[in-house]
Order: sequence, then structure tokens, then C-alpha cells
Amino acid sequence: MNPLQLTGFHHLTAVSAQIRENKRFYTQDLGMRLVKRSVNQDDTSAYHLFYSDKVATPGNDLTFFDWPVSRERRGGRTVTRTGLRVRDEAGLAYWQTRLSSLAIAHAAIVTRDGRAQLDFEDPEGQRLAFVVDDGAGDPPTPWERSPVPPEYQIRGLGPITMTIPNLTATDLVLQRVLAMRPVRDYADPTSPSHGVHVYAMGGTGPQAELHVAVRPDVAPASPGAGGVHHVAFRTPDEASYHAWTEHLTASGIRHSGEVNRYYFRSLYFREPSGVLFEIATDGPGFAVDEPLETLGESVALPPFLEPRRAQIVAGLKPLD
Repeated sequence: MNPLQLTGFHHLTAVSAQIRENKRFYTQDLGMRLVKRSVNQDDTSAYHLFYSDKVATPGNDLTFFDWPVSRERRGGRTVTRTGLRVRDEAGLAYWQTRLSSLAIAHAAIVTRDGRAQLDFEDPEGQRLAFVVDDGAGDPPTPWERSPVPPEYQIRGLGPITMTIPNLTATDLVLQRVLAMRPVRDYADPTSPSHGVHVYAMGGTGPQAELHVAVRPDVAPASPGAGGVHHVAFRTPDEASYHAWTEHLTASGIRHSGEVNRYYFRSLYFREPSGVLFEIATDGPGFAVDEPLETLGESVALPPFLEPRRAQIVAGLKPLD
């Protein structure tokens, strides 16, 4: 029996091949704050940008690796849509009007799994949706310099939908290893004959729901820009993080071992269909190495990369 409990999504990391336009879109069009301007710690030639609320509340972070790759070929065995939460249908109506005014293509507002939502894509085809959460989940801290009014700013991630060919092995890992609870099913709107299975974590509402679409008819995706690299789940502190490491090992799950990302601690593994999962701690957070007031304004590096700062920064393209 697993006494550990994930508390929702920590962040989602995707891929961009047009990082300047990516920054413009997420900060200006979507009104998020760039809270960390760093590099991929495993590939320091690439930016790693983090967008969030004012204080980078865990569960709000949408992050991107800057890789010069071709577009993702869509398919299964990956994350296929990321929810961005808004409080109510008035917020959804605001975003429908804003997207239209900015000439951002979007679908009509629909009800999916009992929640009103609005599907759209970023300029590289990243699949997103505004989802009404009715105030569930940790409240964000509004960013006063956002072009979006505080009451309509994005409240965080969730739900996140992944698509896989077969549920059996994944279900075992989600329930028995990660202690997620199957709570309901609904029809996949893109293919009504196929189901989507909803798994709940320890939090409340869509910020703690993983949606698993089962599509045996879909070929595996080919990674690329506009695709998702991994999804990260929250654990509150280092004690629970170490316990997760021990638990995954005891459960026979191959994993990365503990990785200190400086801003949080990470643990990576793949579920049976190949989707890359991460367990990440809530702290210490992004203000550990720069003032809250100036988050994201300059390149921040963890201490082990600081000796190479001049070389690393010289290899990065201008963002502004």
C-alpha cells in the first residue's frame, strides 16, 4: 500500500523552436509572467523558460525548452492537451473575445467532462484549453503588469490529457504506484467511440486530474516543436520526495534517481506507454536566487553552472 499522495500538477514542459515568439505569446497574448529565464540544465545551449503567476505558485508553471527542431507529428503515447484554468464562464467569455481580437484560432466553447472549456493552440501548435474550475485549487497571485485583468488571469494547470493505446498497464501504475484514483469516464469528443478515463490526485478540481484517452487506432507521436516533453506532479517537501524515490524503486519502476534542479528536486520515469513523468517538490522555488520583483528579467543559472556563465550566455539568442 502506498501512503504517499501527489497533490496535483507541478509544471508541464513543452518544446518550442521559435522561442522569441513563444515568449511574446505567453507573456503578451496569454498574460503570464516569465518567472525564470534559465537554460536546460542537460543542454545549456537551449533556454528553459518558465511562465506562471506573479510568484510562480507550484501548479501554475508552463515551461518550454528552446530546441531548433521540426514540428511534432501528432499521435499517441504523449500529452495531447493542456488545460489552463479560469474561474468561471465569464472568464471563458473574456478569453474567447481576447483570442478573437488577437486573431488566435480557437474552437467554440463546449462542455467536456461537465466543464465549459475553450480549445486553442499556440503559434507552434501546442494544444491548450481554457477550462472553468469554479475556484478549485490553490489561488494564484495576480501579476499586476499582465495585459490581462486580474480576475481573468490564468489560475494554473489542469486537467492534463495524455493519449495512450492501451489502459491496462498504465492503470496499474497510476493506481498502485502513484495512488491516483479512477473517478469517472467520458467519451473522447474527437472520437466518441473511445473513452477518456479521469484519475484524481490529492488536490481538488481539474488541477489534480490526469485525463487518459485510450486510442489504439493512433500511431505514436513524433517529438518536436508544439509537443510536450514531460508532465510533472507535485510533492510537498524533500521528505516526501525521498520517500517517492524509495517507493518507485521498491515498486520496480526504473527512474532517473534524484536530480537537484536547484529550484526544485526532480525524479523522472516513464509510465508503461512511454509518457515521461516527473515528481517535483514545491520548493525551494524561483526566488531562491533572484528577487521576486525582478524574476525572469535576466538569465538565472543554478550554482553548478555559474562558473560557465559567460560561455553559456554567449551561446543564447536574444529574447527581447
